[in-house]
Amino acid sequence: MLDVRYKDKTYLSKYDLDVNLFSEFDLLVHDVIPVRKVFILDTDKGDKVLKKVSYGTSRLEFINYGIEYIKNNNFNRIIEFEKTKDNFIYVPWKDEIYCIMSLVEGRECEYSNPVDVILISKALAELHRASSGLINDEAFEMLIAKNHKQYFCGKMIENFNEKLRELIFFKSIANLYENKNEFDYIFLEQVQYYEENIIQSIKILQSSEYHNLCTEKEKVVFCHHDLAHHNILINKEEVYFLDFDYAIVDLRVHDICNFINKAVKDFAYNIEKCHSILDEYTQVNPLDSRELKVLYGLLSFPEDFYGVSRDYYTRKKQWSEEVFLNRLKRKVEYREDREKFLEDFKNHYNC
Repeated sequence: MLDVRYKDKTYLSKYDLDVNLFSEFDLLVHDVIPVRKVFILDTDKGDKVLKKVSYGTSRLEFINYGIEYIKNNNFNRIIEFEKTKDNFIYVPWKDEIYCIMSLVEGRECEYSNPVDVILISKALAELHRASSGLINDEAFEMLIAKNHKQYFCGKMIENFNEKLRELIFFKSIANLYENKNEFDYIFLEQVQYYEENIIQSIKILQSSEYHNLCTEKEKVVFCHHDLAHHNILINKEEVYFLDFDYAIVDLRVHDICNFINKAVKDFAYNIEKCHSILDEYTQVNPLDSRELKVLYGLLSFPEDFYGVSRDYYTRKKQWSEEVFLNRLKRKVEYREDREKFLEDFKNHYNC
């Protein structure tokens, strides 16, 4: 973790490391160590993680309720919020919100490691299974009402339509530039193909049982929604999930799609890697043919190309031109591999 310690120095500089803040959690802190966008605390009660939350307390309570529900269903390999002396999971502090979590020991997973991928497949199935039934919980439904953006079930087709409109808008911006750079030229050369990908993805979902599945509450789970390698730790073949900041309620295939996309890129979109993920997942948490058809529709959406285009034209990320260009080139380089992957998926799972 030391190589990324000062990567987010600007963000970390906005933390208020006041001992009085720590005392709210009844902790005596001996040392603080910056890692990514949090601080590891060496305390009298063991190592902890201090995090400044960038959203409201209602969403934090939504996340905590989902985590507690999962833990109560015997899945404990998950973050745990420390309680304050007043039994809250956060402290409002100088116009910011802070929370502290127990530190999870382990190494960050590697999507290039096939053993890690198999372990995560099983653990993700267990995580989803532990959240099954959450949507029937009356208290949780009240939290969803306050956090309606976190309830994503039934919204995917409109979401894809919105992203299609955005891509068309980015195309209009790039076409207006008098002095186009290499990113613009590659984007404009490729964008029509990816627009057609999105249209195809929408058609697949429209012809599937997507909306019917969204009414079947056992198919709807607490999705992690940010399965980046640094949010998954492995310790002695046990998989731990961290950072539920982007958690949503949706069909479980939403999380599975994100996971497959991350995993198969490191294997040139090898369909066998996808088969192994789904085989491992379904041994724990079976999927039916309707869910696989929806999964096919989700996988058909060109998330990588859309994502790097959005980040570039909206300047959502402060990367250099070279970083953006290299990422775009990588996305379009595996276009044929991705096409074959989707065709193989369609044929194998009768989608």
